Amino acid sequence: MFLPPKSKFTGKCPVIVNIHGGPEGEARPIYQGRNNYFLNEMGVAILFPNIRGSTGYGKTYVALDNGFTREDSYKDIEALLCWIKQQPNLDGERIMVTGGSYGGHMTLAVATRYNDLIACSVDVVGMSSLVTFLEHTEPYRRDLRRVEYGDERDPKMREFLEKIAPVNHVRDLKKPIFIVAGANDPRVPKSEADQMVAALQQQGTPVWYLAAKDEGHGFAKKKNADFQFYATIEFVEKCLLGPGSK
Repeated sequence: MFLPPKSKFTGKCPVIVNIHGGPEGEARPIYQGRNNYFLNEMGVAILFPNIRGSTGYGKTYVALDNGFTREDSYKDIEALLCWIKQQPNLDGERIMVTGGSYGGHMTLAVATRYNDLIACSVDVVGMSSLVTFLEHTEPYRRDLRRVEYGDERDPKMREFLEKIAPVNHVRDLKKPIFIVAGANDPRVPKSEADQMVAALQQQGTPVWYLAAKDEGHGFAKKKNADFQFYATIEFVEKCLLGPGSK
């Protein structure tokens, strides 16, 4: 957990929950780069959870979210959101969930399941359905991902993955969401974002959509990364901090 400077910001801090990708990744205390703007200029705390499925805690922990246990990792974020609301220095009414790649999938899962516990969310190149993701990701990586998520060709597994897919629960997502995608993404195809955005627009949920024609799995070009960052700042100002935050 990173906190903004007390000398500059008083009262309860709004919170960004930033979920790592992988899923076999691990959040570590590293230099925060652009995130320092949220901390030092906007007064927002940032939490980086290592939910089950993360590395760094042993082989058993890494496998705790595989296949039919996928939902348990979603529940870890629910527990974190409830913990935030109990902290005297954190503003439990102003929580934003974000993440990239698998962290983006987690963001969509949390935003649809626990929408009442958050103020807004930012999904970066995340999977809106593990079924359509597995069907459209590049063939060279499909079998490897099936080991993690389950084989969508198996009828029981497919039924389960369809049941938990965020895109199939968009009716429960009412809070503002910002979705980012790359048109040339070989890992998580842009279609994962397109189908989520279309469903949200159809029901009238506030959704911002940024898709780069010349990017893949995350924005690598500086002009695009800068644009994404500035757009995210504007989204945070409007949807997390509220009127008069500038």
